[in-house]
Amino acid sequence: METRNTRTQLKTRLQQREIVVAPGIFDLISVRMADSMGFDCLYMTGFGTVASYLGLPDAGLATYTDMVNRVSAFCGASSTPVICDADTGYGGLLNVAHTVRGYERAGAAAIQLEDQEFPKKCGHTPGRTVIALEDMVKKIKVAVETREDPDFQIVARTDARTSLGLDEALRRADAYAKAGADVLFIESPESSEELEKIGRSFDVPLLVNIVEGGRTPQLTPPELEKLGFSLAIYPVAGFLAATQALKNAYSEIKGLRGTTRAQATMYSFEDVCKLMGFPAVWDFDRTHAD
Repeated sequence: METRNTRTQLKTRLQQREIVVAPGIFDLISVRMADSMGFDCLYMTGFGTVASYLGLPDAGLATYTDMVNRVSAFCGASSTPVICDADTGYGGLLNVAHTVRGYERAGAAAIQLEDQEFPKKCGHTPGRTVIALEDMVKKIKVAVETREDPDFQIVARTDARTSLGLDEALRRADAYAKAGADVLFIESPESSEELEKIGRSFDVPLLVNIVEGGRTPQLTPPELEKLGFSLAIYPVAGFLAATQALKNAYSEIKGLRGTTRAQATMYSFEDVCKLMGFPAVWDFDRTHAD
């Protein structure tokens, strides 16, 4: 799907009443799988992407170059709109402008920018600190001014809840909306009551981050929709499931049991070949066979 169309599609969908659910993608197999399932959008998780691409924790170690490489690869393999994590914008205001241009040209439908101090840390983990509200407002304004496509969505995330409390997080989100952010993301609220307060505080699309084992209650999408949220992301579900599946399969091999018992829970080799596009290769080979 042409990139501009995916952006318009995402913008239009987020303004509807029915909540959007987005799985986390972290490598190209997860992209292929999620793209084949008819989601309205996908979410490029920073945690999972850094882990799968670099084998490192999501702690400010990945560079702009690392991440825009993944944005290009993921968006190039997907016909579904992709919201892409850009951490703090990888530096100051000039870096933010460079990042927005790069992500937009790489095919992202939306970019997520957060107000953490550098080096950032993964949400739902301890030790996160935030920059001054005024500095993040400048970043949002630069992002809005820099984008070439007005439908390219700017997602503004604040991590202020954990260290400064919910009221400060709400104050920041309001300032980011006034600066031009299209979607607001208050990271890691800690109760249903906090989610309800967030939901009734804004009249713009709201994102909620559902992390299995994280700080935020595991409400269902219909429950979140009733509270006022437009988008629920599930960034870690895919790689948590994949990691457990790897452990199970490798344990069978290490235990000298082979994989006969584990095979019943595996995706079939035939279906993986289809997912990755081998039938087109085989058709090409038949067409051009000597």
